[in-house]
Amino acid sequence: MAEQGLRSTGQRRAIIENFFASTGHATIDELLERVRQQDPGIGYATVYRTMKMLAAGGIAHEHKFGDGMTRYELADEDAHHDHLICMNCGRIQEFEEPLIEELQERIAQRYGFTILDHKHELYGLCDNPECSKARDTAGGRG
Repeated sequence: MAEQGLRSTGQRRAIIENFFASTGHATIDELLERVRQQDPGIGYATVYRTMKMLAAGGIAHEHKFGDGMTRYELADEDAHHDHLICMNCGRIQEFEEPLIEELQERIAQRYGFTILDHKHELYGLCDNPECSKARDTAGGRG
């Protein structure tokens, strides 16, 4: 926080502790709901600025999965993963696939390209019964 010129306040510490305790991909609204259980005076702007600071500092990754919400997850530079996103229920499934990683490296070599970063986001419908109905209605394969 000092690097970003921000004071270390109790509210910011509560936000950071809640973020570190969260699993998955937390939205600002989800974090706000959790931290307000500890301190009802914490505002949306404080959560927003704190999460932006964590993202700028490389502590959190910011994701936009096409639903208008920004989600944050703890950054782990040693463990890369990709995402399957259900367009019906919003479920986000993380996955790791070494074959994808190997293939993209081969493609980059073929074209004389150095990959600095990448993300794979696959959008579709999950196996939840409600989502299966949506898939059947949309004429998708099941």
